[in-house]
Amino acid sequence: MNWITTLLGNLTYPAIFLLMLLESTVVPVPSELVVSPAAYHAAGGHLNVWLVILFATIGADVGATINYVAGYYLGRPIIYKFANSRLGHLCLLNQEKVEKSEKYFYDHGVAATLTGRLIPGIRHLISIPAGLSKMPYLKFLLYTTIGAGVWHSILAGLGWYLHSFVPENELNDRLMEYGDYIKWTIIGLVVLAIAYFIIRHYWKKRKQ
Repeated sequence: MNWITTLLGNLTYPAIFLLMLLESTVVPVPSELVVSPAAYHAAGGHLNVWLVILFATIGADVGATINYVAGYYLGRPIIYKFANSRLGHLCLLNQEKVEKSEKYFYDHGVAATLTGRLIPGIRHLISIPAGLSKMPYLKFLLYTTIGAGVWHSILAGLGWYLHSFVPENELNDRLMEYGDYIKWTIIGLVVLAIAYFIIRHYWKKRKQ
């Protein structure tokens, strides 16, 4: 995948769009190594940070839609067959990962399309169970856009912040370091948000 390496080294708006499209399907492109470096360069005046977030989010929407359509029209047997194929394994995909995303979706309902965009390992696959369950597309697109927009804004903020004190040749190492902190912080926030909505739901039910 040398062409992906080439795109990562030349982050234009079309490249950001394409890489985030791929990241939202099944191609293992880490968004941390796309959006944050793009925002880093935006802080240096080479790109516009708002356009970075916009193109990244639109790319994520298009990629997520591809997964949604695949789930909607192909069905579970074909999705599993691809996940277990050699090509699926080359994309770091397997049936267990798809089942994990399905479980997350069915455990948390349609809001999982939003919160799932923030969770590593779930983010790029959560669109498949949304399609399998025939979730209304406009609702799916709205939640996906919000979730992807939030995630890309966080990554862009990190890249912008690092520009003030991190040399470019150390950027990827720092991104991996800070990326882990961000991932676990977001997972914690998502867990708290889910717990809040569950408690709120049962509290209202008890009142009734």
